[in-house]
Amino acid sequence: MKPLSVPLRVLPDELGDFLRRALFAVIIGLLVGAVGVAFHYGIDLATELRQEHHWLLFFLPLGGLAIVLLYRVCGIEKDQGTNLVLVAVREHEPMRLRTAPLIFLSTVLTHLVGGSAGREGAALQLGASISSKIGHKLGLDPEEGRIVTVCGMAAAFSALFGTPLTAAVFALEVVHVGVIQYAALVPAFLASLTGFLLAGWLGVPPTAYAVSGLPALSPLSLLQMVVLGALCAVLAVFFCAVTHGAGHLYAKVLPDPRFRALVGGALVLLLSLLDGGLAHQYYNGAGGNLVEAAVTGGGVGVEPWAFLAKLLFTAVTLGAGFRGGEIVPTFACGATFGCVVAPFLGLEPSFGGAVCTVAAFCGVTNCPISSILLAYELFGGGGLPLYALAIAVAYRLSGYSGLYSEQQIVYSKRLPHAHSLDQPEE
Repeated sequence: MKPLSVPLRVLPDELGDFLRRALFAVIIGLLVGAVGVAFHYGIDLATELRQEHHWLLFFLPLGGLAIVLLYRVCGIEKDQGTNLVLVAVREHEPMRLRTAPLIFLSTVLTHLVGGSAGREGAALQLGASISSKIGHKLGLDPEEGRIVTVCGMAAAFSALFGTPLTAAVFALEVVHVGVIQYAALVPAFLASLTGFLLAGWLGVPPTAYAVSGLPALSPLSLLQMVVLGALCAVLAVFFCAVTHGAGHLYAKVLPDPRFRALVGGALVLLLSLLDGGLAHQYYNGAGGNLVEAAVTGGGVGVEPWAFLAKLLFTAVTLGAGFRGGEIVPTFACGATFGCVVAPFLGLEPSFGGAVCTVAAFCGVTNCPISSILLAYELFGGGGLPLYALAIAVAYRLSGYSGLYSEQQIVYSKRLPHAHSLDQPEE
């Protein structure tokens, strides 16, 4: 009986720890989920107003300037965006609570005036800043604080986008690629599912697309996925290079953030006018319309250069100082690219757009498990092995580039061993 005495003695402590973390997760899921829902409706309202009143695009320069001044007044001039979230999770660094209303207002303003930016990156910052502040106010130790911050990230992402599995795993996977903090597994899923249920109860629908033309699993389809995955790896590297390069170029040519925002806003306005006028707005906003056209619409009306146009709009917008994220623009670039190249490989445009949506996402975030779950939640279980293969290839061939400079890839993509976090393999 002696071997049983230790587990029996430990069991109450384990149960108490489990229940305490579960309670924290549910509370974070409710609080952050509510903010995520408000953020969703704010973005939707801003988008509707812009589409109804096309003249709002003329306020792009002033909108950019307003965002810069807003951050300056609040004392956060050198905001690191999602990178700050990664540092907060990894090192248990406190995030300023003021970051939440700032990213909320600035992202809504970006969409109101027609900037090309996503919202999921902003959601991660919203969730992390709120939950991180709660963790520090409660005096939690670093490990517990990290778990609480991860819960906030998962809840906000899930409430906003309606992909609870992806949200939970992405929050765990994105910080240290190759290493998952399994102690946070239950809290992350509880927070994510709580945010998801709350969002559904408050009328936020989950994001999903109807895919057509799924090929049978065969040697030919496997080869097609390898090729698509490789092409998406190139696209992902190019996407990251252009978006990062635009920011560096802006900073070099226009060191004053105020002039940078004014000029950048004017450039986005000019691009919008050249694209088809104020009423077109095909590449303004997040890019969900492009994913819909490429996947559900089978690529009808999608121009061959659509992915390049969306990338240009996004790089010019975010590099100028507008707020938002890169995830949905990445979806848009991947989907429009995939539906164009798929017919050359003997695939339907709809399926090619779906594959490249998740493969490109994997290439820019370096999160293969999250990407596989994303494929399931966005496009259903049909063809999941094919999605997974393309995602794996994109992950392997995209190298160590990515959207987030603070992300650490713990295990080599080429060799089965860990390498220095500070000196990733080239």
